[in-house]
Amino acid sequence: MQNQNIAFIDIGSNSIRLVIFQLDKRGFYNEIQNLKVVARLSSHINKEGNITNKGISVLLEALKYFQDITRTYNVTNIKCVATAAVRQANNQAKIINKVSEETDFSMDILSDYEEAFYGYLAVTNSTNIIDGLTIDIGGGSTEVTLFKNRKLINYFSFPFGAITLKQNFLKNEPPTKEELTKLKAFLTEQFQSLEWIKKQQVPLIGIGGSARNLALIHQRKINYPLNGLHHYEMSYDNMLDIITNLKKLSLKERQGLDGLSKDRADIIIPAAEAIFTLMSVAKVSTFIMSNKGLRNGLFYKELFQQKNIENFPSIAEESFYQLSQKYEIDIDQVNYISKLATDLFNSLKNHNKNSFTEDDLKILQLSCHVLYLGEYISHEASSQHTFYLLTNLSIDGLTHLERLKISLIASFKSRNTLVSYLSDFKDWFTIDDVEKLELLGAILKFSYSLNRTKKQIITKVKIDQKSSGVLHLDLICKSEPYFEKTQAQKQKKHLEKTVNKQIELFFQVVMPKKTDAKY
Repeated sequence: MQNQNIAFIDIGSNSIRLVIFQLDKRGFYNEIQNLKVVARLSSHINKEGNITNKGISVLLEALKYFQDITRTYNVTNIKCVATAAVRQANNQAKIINKVSEETDFSMDILSDYEEAFYGYLAVTNSTNIIDGLTIDIGGGSTEVTLFKNRKLINYFSFPFGAITLKQNFLKNEPPTKEELTKLKAFLTEQFQSLEWIKKQQVPLIGIGGSARNLALIHQRKINYPLNGLHHYEMSYDNMLDIITNLKKLSLKERQGLDGLSKDRADIIIPAAEAIFTLMSVAKVSTFIMSNKGLRNGLFYKELFQQKNIENFPSIAEESFYQLSQKYEIDIDQVNYISKLATDLFNSLKNHNKNSFTEDDLKILQLSCHVLYLGEYISHEASSQHTFYLLTNLSIDGLTHLERLKISLIASFKSRNTLVSYLSDFKDWFTIDDVEKLELLGAILKFSYSLNRTKKQIITKVKIDQKSSGVLHLDLICKSEPYFEKTQAQKQKKHLEKTVNKQIELFFQVVMPKKTDAKY
C-alpha cells in the first residue's frame, strides 16, 4: 500500500460535499479536508422531472470550487458520485456530460441499493452495533436498511426526503396542525408498507445532516458534558421531546436554535418526523447517531479492497491502531503493559474476590492503548492532557460510556484526580462504579511503573495472600529491576487504597535459560 490522497465528492439532494483522506503505507488514514456547498438540487427539479439549467449551474459552480482544492492537494484518485436528485432527473445524461466536459471529474450515479449499502457499510464499521436499522434522510430520498450480525439483510430507498416532504406537505410556516397530521399519516403508511421494518425492536441509527442536527440540539439542551456526536444515544422520549419543541418554533426561532444549522432550519421538521415515525413503526426505543455515512462507506470500500478484507474484524482495535499511529504510541510497549495489567487483574480477581467482569478486562486492555496519551503534548501534565484528549476524541467502536471509562482509567493519577475528572459526570456512575474505575486505574498505573525503563524486565506477576490484611506480590524479572522496583514502591499505594490491604513486593531475578542454537 502506497502513500496516497483519495477524494470523494458526494452530490446530494441538499448539499454537495468534498472529503479528502490521506492514506499511508502503514494503513493509517486521516481526513484532511471536509467541505460543503448547500446546493438544494432537489428544489431545482421542474415539472418535467429535469434539473433546471440554474440547478446545473449551481452544481458546476460547486464542483469547480472543489476542483481547485483537489488540484491543490494533487489528488488523482477521485470518486464523484450523485444520489437521489440526479438519479431521479430525466436529464441525468446531460448532467453527466456537462460535469465531464467542464470539470476534472467523472460523475457516477449511485443506484438506490448502492446509496443504502454505503451507509450501512459506514455504520457497521464505525460502531459496535451488531443488529440495527439505519435511516439516511437526504433532500430527495430516504434510505432504510436492516442489518443482523453486521450483515445487510434488507434495504429500501423511499423516493422522498426532507426537501421534497416540505414541498409536498408543509406549505405554511410554521406548518399547520392539519399539514403535520397529513405528513405523519403519509410517513406511517410508507414505512408500514414494508413488513421487515415493523416491530424490529433494534436500535435505529441515524445518518446524515438532519440526524446530526437532532442529536446536537439534544446535547445542547441538556448540556451534555462529553464531546462528540458519533454513537450518541437518545431515547424515544428524548426524540419526541425535541420534535414537539421544534413544531412550536417559528422559522426565525429555529434558525437561532442552539445546535441547528441555519441551512437546515426550514427542513428539519419533516426530517425529524420521518425519523420519529420510523422509530414508532419499528418499535424502536433507542436512536443512535452515526457521524459516519455515505462518504465514509465509499472510503471503507476503497480501503477494504486494498487490504483484501470485507470489514474491520474489530472496530475498536482498528480505532486504537489509528490513534497509535497518529500519536506515535509504541505498540510493543502497549502490548507488554497490557500483559502485566491483565496478569494483575486476573490475580486480584482470584485472590481478592473482586466483582470483575470480562467487560472490565476489555476496558482495561483498551485503556492500555492510550495510557498517558497526553505525554504526546506534555510529560508534566500528562494525566490532564490524556483525559482531555480522550473525552474530546471520537473513537469508533465505543459507546460514550465506554470512552469515558477509558478516559478515566488511562489518565488515572490518584483518587483525588479521578474525583475531579468526574465532576461533570456525577450522574453517570454509582459509588461502586467509581470504586471499580479507581481500582482499574490503579492496576494500570502500577503496571506502567513496572516498565519504568521500557526494557520489559518483569516477566511474570503473581499474587499470594499471606494474611487477611496483606497481599504478597511476586514479580519475576529477567535482569536487575532497580528503577522498576523504585517506581513500583512509590505507586503501590494507589492499589493498597483500592483493595484495602497492605501490598508487599518481592522481586526475583530469574535469568533466561540459554538454549543451544540449532543449525
